[in-house]
Amino acid sequence: MTERMRIWQKAGWLAWLLAAAWGQEQPKPELPKVHTSITINASPVEPSIDHRNREVFEQTLFSRDDQVFHQFNAGINAGQHEGGGKSIEIRRFGFNLDHGGVNGGMKILVDNMQQNQSTQGHGQGYLGSLKSLTPELVQEANLINGPFSAEYGDFSGLGVVHIRLRESLPDQFTIRMQGGSFNTERGFFAFSPDIKNVDSFFAYEGSHTGGPFVKPLGYRRDNLTANITKRLSKLRSVGFKFNGGLNRYTSSGQIPLDLVTSGAMDRFGSLDAGEGGKIRTGTAAMYYRQEMKNGAIWKLDGFFTRSLFDLYSNFTFFLNDPVNGDAIQQHDSRLVQGANAQYLLPHKTGASYSYLTAGGNFHANQINVGLYPRIGRTPIGVTTAANANVINGAGYAQENLSFFAGKLLASIGIRYDTFRFDVRDRVVPEQSAVEPSARWQPKASLAWTPARRIPVTLHANYGRGISSMDARSILTRRDGPKVATTDFYETGVSSNWRRFSLAADLFWIDRSNEMVYVADDGSLEFLGPSRAYGVETKASVQLTRHVGVSGGLTKVMNAFYRGTFPREYVDRAPHFTGNGALTVAGWKGWSGSARVRAINSYGLDPGDGAPRAAGHTVFDMSLVRRLHRNADFLFSIDNFTNRRYCET
Repeated sequence: MTERMRIWQKAGWLAWLLAAAWGQEQPKPELPKVHTSITINASPVEPSIDHRNREVFEQTLFSRDDQVFHQFNAGINAGQHEGGGKSIEIRRFGFNLDHGGVNGGMKILVDNMQQNQSTQGHGQGYLGSLKSLTPELVQEANLINGPFSAEYGDFSGLGVVHIRLRESLPDQFTIRMQGGSFNTERGFFAFSPDIKNVDSFFAYEGSHTGGPFVKPLGYRRDNLTANITKRLSKLRSVGFKFNGGLNRYTSSGQIPLDLVTSGAMDRFGSLDAGEGGKIRTGTAAMYYRQEMKNGAIWKLDGFFTRSLFDLYSNFTFFLNDPVNGDAIQQHDSRLVQGANAQYLLPHKTGASYSYLTAGGNFHANQINVGLYPRIGRTPIGVTTAANANVINGAGYAQENLSFFAGKLLASIGIRYDTFRFDVRDRVVPEQSAVEPSARWQPKASLAWTPARRIPVTLHANYGRGISSMDARSILTRRDGPKVATTDFYETGVSSNWRRFSLAADLFWIDRSNEMVYVADDGSLEFLGPSRAYGVETKASVQLTRHVGVSGGLTKVMNAFYRGTFPREYVDRAPHFTGNGALTVAGWKGWSGSARVRAINSYGLDPGDGAPRAAGHTVFDMSLVRRLHRNADFLFSIDNFTNRRYCET
């Protein structure tokens, strides 16, 4: 949290509001100095925001996208299976979000571009596009615990992670070569030219690993990323970004645990030689920023994405088809267009200083999606096939106010989202349909510091978030809900005193519906309504100038379906999540960390607590040694206690 305060202090007016909430004395803000980045990245006044900057990403040997989320110490259980080729799976606050988009969802953005893919071939809100994210290019990552910011809509019910990439690199040339266990190799190469009034870089990342599996994983990833930001004047700038990625692999897939337990099958074995996937994606984006003389700022951006996705899976082997087997190919081909506009205005309302954030979002997907039975990687029929056109438009406004010299901070916001689901069924054309939907989402926050001499702040947050339905599921459930809502209540206390920081919160989450993915036909079905409540704590201590300890615990007291008797419980997610880290920075040329993440065992059936997935406690460590001003040596061990566990 001390690091967080230092960074927010550089952000001007918004930082002054947030710092006041934590009981820190700050000078009167200079209103024109607001956001220095060309990307849109506003945040509400709520102490539960978490921040990680580029130093974390520079000093870690990332090899999986789930490692990004382990850095937050924020109750996020992000798992990876099939060796890294598929999207991460996320569980949070007692809910299973699958690949990020159901049961409230967690919204992930990179430079204001939504990564959650709606109506996706393998799952609603699928986050496979994160495979094209190169960790060395991350400038900072912000986490908002719930749907408390009006800026974010679909998939934001259980939190938002906004990742912002660099606009240039500190060195003109950067080379990182990496090697490790299981035939793992990785290279990162970047060129950042020194051009007057221009920030730019061109970077390539290539990696490969065989994995620990009996059938070699053959995971290959190639990413190309570029940025050019031109400062047209002191108050105006324009930027262009490009990202392209290739991701291909074979995999062991999901295998029967009973065969592994009995010793009949190796836990790194496989049953289907055709499993794996191939993904290609490319995104081009443009950003524009204009500062006004009154301190206001206009931000505009737009992007275009083209992606091709084929995943070869097998969940039930020969259960349904004893002759050909149950192997499937999930296909997704899509065009995505998006645009965002935002207006930021610091102003004075009576005796209070205020900060207005207003804007709008547009997101459109044209999708060719299908599910096909297969033998090997050859399709032998058609289960489902559809063309879906999903359009989401939204407008929002949020006002942050400061009273009594910053002792009381208030935020109130409103957001309105509209959806249009146009689905053309290519197997049963008469089932085609066009369905609209819309939702209001109110937001409110309070933060009160009773006395400056006592650095304790009381805070309360409320927000409604939404998560949209897979468009194909509308065909079979015309009268069902098309958008689920999440009402998130949070109250707690926080303190930042010298080298010690602490935040403790009680949370209460009401969901209108739970969405369960049905892999056999690629659809979603609604269950619900549900409720979860519990407690979350975070703390950090700077023991010395070079050594710090931080951690967080999330305990879900209960998660259940309302109105059920006997009571049925929300399943497939842990009720305890813990994270911690011991970090050494800048000690005689050494830096490093030892990290731990843990979850408890959890139920797999809503009505019967007997079938359970095992929990685990995993330790990772890393070391960095500065050899020369132009050279570093990095070393890391994942799971250095060799804990045996099943990822999903």
